[in-house]
Amino acid sequence: MKTVNNNNMWLPNLLDNIFLENRLDRLNNYETFSNPAVNIIENLSNFVIELAAPGLHKENFSIEVEEDTLKITYKEVKESQEQEQKNDNAVQYKRREFNFGSFEKSFKLPENVKVEDILANYEDGVLKVTLPKMEEKKVLKRMVEIS
Repeated sequence: MKTVNNNNMWLPNLLDNIFLENRLDRLNNYETFSNPAVNIIENLSNFVIELAAPGLHKENFSIEVEEDTLKITYKEVKESQEQEQKNDNAVQYKRREFNFGSFEKSFKLPENVKVEDILANYEDGVLKVTLPKMEEKKVLKRMVEIS
């Protein structure tokens, strides 16, 4: 299972992977910063996608499958502007490291996933999506008698 990369500019993405730097200090990089970390686990009977998303509300997650792509989306519910201004005036951040806004993660599904039996669970800040595999057809081997 592979993640779908939505970045069309290959050179900056390639250089970002080579040079390790503090991404928080870069300007205009908050869209990639707000993407949560993902673990993909393959067992004999299923795949499990674990998405680290602490402090988020499970009602705001959306999981959909379109053709061979699994899309996990989180839509942040905005507070009223008046409430938001009060919060901004009360707290001034010197550095803000955890800030999940809206995000979208896409995964290309293998052919052997049972799409109708996908399950999701959000517990302890981890969204866990279980993708069961289809049973492999066993090859029948039989001898044919020649008459």
